[in-house]
Amino acid sequence: MNDLSKARAVLLEVGEESAAQRIDNFLLRRLKGVPKSHVYRVLRSGEVRVNSGRVKPDYRLQMGDRVRVPPVRVSQAPARRQPRPAELPILFEDAALLAVDKPAGLAVHGGSGVSYGAIESLRAARPEAKLLELAHRLDRDTSGVLLIAKKRSALVELHRMLRQGEVEKTYVAVVKGAWRGGTREIREALHKYVTASGERRVSVQEGGMHAATRVRPLATTRECSLLELRLLTGRTHQLRVHLAHAGHPIFGDDKYGDFELNRVLAKQGVKRTLLHARRIRLAHPLTHAPLTFEAPLPADLAGYVRAHFPGHAA
Repeated sequence: MNDLSKARAVLLEVGEESAAQRIDNFLLRRLKGVPKSHVYRVLRSGEVRVNSGRVKPDYRLQMGDRVRVPPVRVSQAPARRQPRPAELPILFEDAALLAVDKPAGLAVHGGSGVSYGAIESLRAARPEAKLLELAHRLDRDTSGVLLIAKKRSALVELHRMLRQGEVEKTYVAVVKGAWRGGTREIREALHKYVTASGERRVSVQEGGMHAATRVRPLATTRECSLLELRLLTGRTHQLRVHLAHAGHPIFGDDKYGDFELNRVLAKQGVKRTLLHARRIRLAHPLTHAPLTFEAPLPADLAGYVRAHFPGHAA
């Protein structure tokens, strides 16, 4: 990689791996250690040029574009822990797409007090890869199917498919109480906000973003239920907030759950949110072939299901 902190401008040619990426994101990936505010400042000032012309931060690069990056000063930030190379269990892989089974407890990316996550570990394990980008997110405590794009064209199409509801995402969760009413949909608008401590939260609120979840009970007892959850929209923390609002918080949920019950569950060995991304169905983003990826229940969740829903196969 070019050293972009030298006292001279650098000319970079856009390859297939960066085509369709926004210019601001392109620069942020390459100017490690440069404050985000400074990156936007040089963009606004016209010091960054694409094909000798000024561009706005939302300009999407095209293959063959020539990007002039001015000399920048790299801040002396404290050294961060280097990601540990790791290959997660692979459910599917080809030249454009990678589907892995993410374990609970592993963040999908670094940030918010986490030095690195699944994507950084995968990049460290595959230094030859031109591109590895998350197609979507899973909460740190949620296990299961995670999609990663290996080509920019696949990433752009996956994002479009997700926005248009063309990706079928199915989860499994253990929740408080006996679910009544069979298969039904929760349709409650969701509003994102930030707490006084800076933590991102979501609540049910009229006038918020449209959100819909289809719930199908798999097994129930008086104390808890095993549910299959289909995301009909993809809002932040949607499943957790919808179920809590319906009176069935997910076991172990430390943001929206029943905190007194969580303390009891912790003594029984429940150490995380019992939510698992079990299956994803979609058309391949480039070939359009039908694909289904399924991750088996991890040991902790499978054990809980066997113990509390003995008639249901984990």
